Amino acid sequence: MNQKRLAKAMSDAGYCSRRDAEKIILESRVAVDGKIINTPAFNVTDQNKITIDGKALAAKEIQKIWLYHKPAGLVTTHKDPQDRPTVFENLPAHLPRVISVGRLDLNSEGLLLLTNSGDLARKFELPSNKFIRVYKVRVNGYVDMKALSGVTKGITIEGQRYRVESIKLTKAGNNSWLEVELAEGKNREIRKIFSHFGLSVNRLIRISYGPYKLGDLKPGEVAEAKL
Repeated sequence: MNQKRLAKAMSDAGYCSRRDAEKIILESRVAVDGKIINTPAFNVTDQNKITIDGKALAAKEIQKIWLYHKPAGLVTTHKDPQDRPTVFENLPAHLPRVISVGRLDLNSEGLLLLTNSGDLARKFELPSNKFIRVYKVRVNGYVDMKALSGVTKGITIEGQRYRVESIKLTKAGNNSWLEVELAEGKNREIRKIFSHFGLSVNRLIRISYGPYKLGDLKPGEVAEAKL
């Protein structure tokens, strides 16, 4: 009989990501066959009954993925301590419980992948899998492309290493547009890179993530995609 870690079982069922599952377990909110478990280092099988906050964990669902056009002004979290509006509060009612593949910060917009599978989210987020994210970025200030192009070889900002796959100027002006490709999305990476070169980002739109593209989706719209 195959065994798996409790957190993985929760993630596989689409309840949450494996990392979030570990936190929930440590909060003593998860029971297996009626016994509270407070360590992630616990194995279960398909025969075990898992409950979270007293409610049974649903059976594993077929893996699915949705494309969501995140508007600016929403945070990518299930609950925000600052009580700001969240992505998950604004999703269409017909969607099942989903988790996001990575995040887009409050002021960023564009393509956000949603899935019912923690394992699938992890697959798309792992830097080693090299899923390219493409962003349209509008900046204010003088754009020195000779200096910016060096970021493809890597740059260190405040002790953190950043590198983009490509960066190109698509429209010059007082507010210039650039296209940036990343293989790994660190927290506020694009904004930090441009700020380092004296540029202020005033719009940031993710237009693709791996094989998936934003296309004609309007802000707030969701569309199921093929895996």
